[in-house]
Amino acid sequence: MQKLVIKDLMNILEYEKVRNTYRQELMSYKKDRRISLGPNITLTFENRRTMKFQIQEIMRAERLVHDETIQEEIEVYNSLLPKSNSLSATLFIEVTEESKIKSILNQFIGLTEGESLFFEIRGQKINAEFEAGREESDKISSVHYVNFKINQELIPLFENDEEIKLQIQYKNYFHSQTLSSKSKLSLFNDLTSK
Repeated sequence: MQKLVIKDLMNILEYEKVRNTYRQELMSYKKDRRISLGPNITLTFENRRTMKFQIQEIMRAERLVHDETIQEEIEVYNSLLPKSNSLSATLFIEVTEESKIKSILNQFIGLTEGESLFFEIRGQKINAEFEAGREESDKISSVHYVNFKINQELIPLFENDEEIKLQIQYKNYFHSQTLSSKSKLSLFNDLTSK
């Protein structure tokens, strides 16, 4: 997937003028890219469009106007874009009750080390690869970046009626979601973009 560059972004004044419409369109777009696995795990699949939005929001919130600082953000988010024949996602461990945050997060310690998150396509498992550095022996972050390397021969299946499931099987947390046609097509576009 083509990397983002500074000229892809609006300055903060231009962005402010179109932000409401831009955000609404992006939220609608992300709806088909957001997959919930049970009550605590949600993945949002990322691409140039979603990462561009993240950078624009950071520029706005932090009032970034200098090319050097904007370039630093671009480099961080470009590193999260999917590579050839792969999909990238942000995984959120979601906890709605503040008093339960630590206890629920602790239940997921070790998640990043195994093969517990995967796509199932025609009986094949495509395991998630977690970005390192977001878990220690006694604590885990609530946000993770994951990558799925998709075999070339499986990519066309995202465009047809083939059943594709995203699953998690970790300790006693077992959940599965069959991707909708719209979700599959959105991911297929990522897998086939240059």
